[in-house]
Amino acid sequence: MTPNLPEIQITRKLRATRLRLRVEPTQIKLTVPQFCTQRQVQDFLKQSEQWMIETWQKQQEKAGLQDRSLPEKLKLFNLEQPLSIVYKVQKHSFIFDEENHQLFISDRQPESYLKSFVIAYAKAYLPSYLKKLSSETGLRFNQCAVRQPKTRWGSCSAKHDIMLNSGLVLFPLEIARYVAVHELAHTKHFDHSSNFWAEVQKHDVNFQQHRKILKMTPMPWWWLEK
Repeated sequence: MTPNLPEIQITRKLRATRLRLRVEPTQIKLTVPQFCTQRQVQDFLKQSEQWMIETWQKQQEKAGLQDRSLPEKLKLFNLEQPLSIVYKVQKHSFIFDEENHQLFISDRQPESYLKSFVIAYAKAYLPSYLKKLSSETGLRFNQCAVRQPKTRWGSCSAKHDIMLNSGLVLFPLEIARYVAVHELAHTKHFDHSSNFWAEVQKHDVNFQQHRKILKMTPMPWWWLEK
C-alpha cells in the first residue's frame, strides 16, 4: 500500500515509443505505448515508486501546499481529544502527560523529537489495536512490527507477520482501521483478487472512501524530514 500519491492518470498513445512518467504539483501522468501490456505498466510503476514519492513530496513543498510551522495540537488515531503541544527547554526529547492531554517537546530539535514521539506512540498502541481488530474480524495474524517505511502503509508476509507504518497513528481511526483490515485480509487471500476485496469490504464497508483519503492526504512536513 503506497502512501501519499494521487491516482496516476494513464494515457495510451499510438506514437509513444516508451513509458513516460510526469510528476506535477496536482497530478501524476503516465504515457504508455499503445501495445504495452498491463504487466509492463505495473512493473514500471513499481520500479519508479521511490522516485515518484520523493518527487511528489518535493513538488508539494515547492507549490507551498504545506505549512512549515510546527503544530500546537496533535490528533492521534485512538484519542478522542487532541494533545496540546508545548515546545520548551527540557532534558528529555519529549514528555507525554496522558492524563492532561499534553505533550512537551524539547525545543532543541522539535521536528525530530515530535516524530520520535509519534514513532514511540505507534509502537505502544498499533500492535494492541491490531490484536483487538483480529479478534473482532476472526482474521488471525502471527506477529506485528511497527516501522517507518517510505513506500508502504503496511504489509503481510506469507507467515502472516504484519507490518504497520507508524505514521498511521496521525490519521483518523477509520483510516488506520482500513489499513489494518487490509493487511489482516491478506492472511486469508495473499493477493488483490476480487475475493480479497470482498473480505476487506466485509469488515469495512466504506473501504474505497478510506483508501482514497489515505492516498490523497499529505503527511506533515516534519514527518517527512530525515
